[in-house]
Amino acid sequence: MTESEQPSVPLSTLLADPTLGLRQIAGPAEKHRVRISTVGTTEIEDPTPYLVGGELLLTAGVRLPLDAEGSDTYVRQVAAAGVSALGFGVAPVHEEVPPELIAACDRHGLPLLRLPPATPFVAVGQAAYAAIAEARNRELREISRAQSALATAAARPDALRSVLAQLSAHTGAWAVLYDAQGTELFSAGPRPASPTPGRVRDLAVRTIARVRARTGPAGRAAPAAAADHEGRTHLTVHTLPGADGDGTTTTLALGQAATTAPTLVHRQVTGTATVLLALLTSPRHALGTDTHSAGALVRLMLGAAPAEVAPALARADTTEAERCWVVVHGRHTPPHSTQASRPGAHPGGDPAQLATLATALVTPYLQVDGAELKALVPSAPDARPEAPAQAADLGWVLGFSTPAPASDLPHADRRAARALRCAIAAEVPSVVHTEDPLTVHGLVPAADARELARTRFAPLDRAGAAGASVLLDTLRTWLTLHGSWDRTAATLHVHRNTVRHRLARVGELLDVDLQDAGVRMELWFALRWLPEGADEADE
Repeated sequence: MTESEQPSVPLSTLLADPTLGLRQIAGPAEKHRVRISTVGTTEIEDPTPYLVGGELLLTAGVRLPLDAEGSDTYVRQVAAAGVSALGFGVAPVHEEVPPELIAACDRHGLPLLRLPPATPFVAVGQAAYAAIAEARNRELREISRAQSALATAAARPDALRSVLAQLSAHTGAWAVLYDAQGTELFSAGPRPASPTPGRVRDLAVRTIARVRARTGPAGRAAPAAAADHEGRTHLTVHTLPGADGDGTTTTLALGQAATTAPTLVHRQVTGTATVLLALLTSPRHALGTDTHSAGALVRLMLGAAPAEVAPALARADTTEAERCWVVVHGRHTPPHSTQASRPGAHPGGDPAQLATLATALVTPYLQVDGAELKALVPSAPDARPEAPAQAADLGWVLGFSTPAPASDLPHADRRAARALRCAIAAEVPSVVHTEDPLTVHGLVPAADARELARTRFAPLDRAGAAGASVLLDTLRTWLTLHGSWDRTAATLHVHRNTVRHRLARVGELLDVDLQDAGVRMELWFALRWLPEGADEADE
């Protein structure tokens, strides 16, 4: 334990105790800044070999030099040894505090206390230790309350955000979680003015890089911490203990910025938060491998229908009528991603990405395969999905279905896929599937619309090797992207000439001119009316 972590009380606490009758007669006036961690008594001429720092050193001046030079030497030595204050007991040796000692304490900035004859040195020690014990108990109670709040936050659906919020509330610092590239995943508390956020980010990136550099191929390095300060701004960074999914060192760091130096309480609370954040961002937690999920997986693999298994995955406090799901599809398309530049790197292999997305979407049911994402989000029937800002910050474009019961999940899956295609086409972070009856679709009877669509696309069954579903998907994507060959090719991950060949085949089989705007409009409505299951479209 360092000196700053020793239990201590302000000198002002002892001066305010009326039973002691202490009075400061020399030294600096900022009594609340001087802290006492122990009380010692000595009458030797040079006590410095026996001092540890932080003492209130008591003396009756039995062997104190009486001349100005001797007093100056004595005060200079004990001040250099770290004594916090000097207490002088008047009588029986000296009737009053020597003026030479007062002058020396003023000169060296050492607080000097006058102890009246009726105050035993032992009483001063007892009062100091009682005050220190009470202060320590207050610290322990504060730590206990903070740890309880952090544990409660860790059990919430938005665990990462909640833990950071509690950490900020109990430390008074801006708290932020970074990945290895310095991407700000979550933050809580008042955001400091520039350039402080950038300095915290740079410190976090350097600290993570230092931890990785110490890691050998056979194991993981211990977490590291770093600190920096400029003026009244104190910066700290702690890397999270643990390992990535591939066994390499942690890729997350907790950063803090505060206007006061960290106290013992703050360090203890930060330590607890660091451990909780490490657990919450571990691959096991990010994938939600709890007993209910495992049991549901077993039942699915043994032949149970999704509608039978869904209640085991929903919240316990919801009724059957309230148990709906939103299906999410996503594609990772960062414009300038540091991660993408690393060979073999992909979001699905990073537990930080998994934990961040799972927390942002408020679900553990998340699957990332390379640049593709699918998720199931528990939802109320009348809730409207909202895309989290963290997903867009990490380079994800998302498509959301409307809430659907478990029995309708295949339809919801197609709605999410369509919403994702629309989001990519419109170059927006997310799109939520909507069904508005006040459209042309609501004016055409559903049975007639489906029959028209079947008849219109029936010739595609003669497509041969290309397959009707491939041609339909290409046509839909091309129409969604307003006839752009290059964007359609990029979306489907094929060459632009492949797109041209497929659409030429569509025009040939349907006997239409795809350059005609009226034809394209007719085909677009027919695609919307195509029955569920005929391809991946949905009404």
